[in-house]
Amino acid sequence: MHRNPQEVFIIMGSAAVKIKIMPDAPDADLIAIEENAVKIIEEDNGKIVKVEHEPIAFGLNAIIITFAWHEDAEREILEEKLSKVPHVNSAEVIDFRRAFG
Repeated sequence: MHRNPQEVFIIMGSAAVKIKIMPDAPDADLIAIEENAVKIIEEDNGKIVKVEHEPIAFGLNAIIITFAWHEDAEREILEEKLSKVPHVNSAEVIDFRRAFG
């Protein structure tokens, strides 16, 4: 099977990423945070796979976003961008795996 070199690069250079976003308060608008985070990830060429809310403690819920992204992308820069979303306390990559296609 013959593949376009660019197609091979995209398949071989992808990673499955999971990021945990912590809001600054239990009553923070998780949907608004989620929408802003998804927009930032997609602008950075990420492909959203799944978004879930994870109970932490005392009514606080984290947003966990799983997405496909280029494996050479700068994780720290994305974490910094997501940390600047209103009502976000922190954003941290919690899983980063090379994806094989």
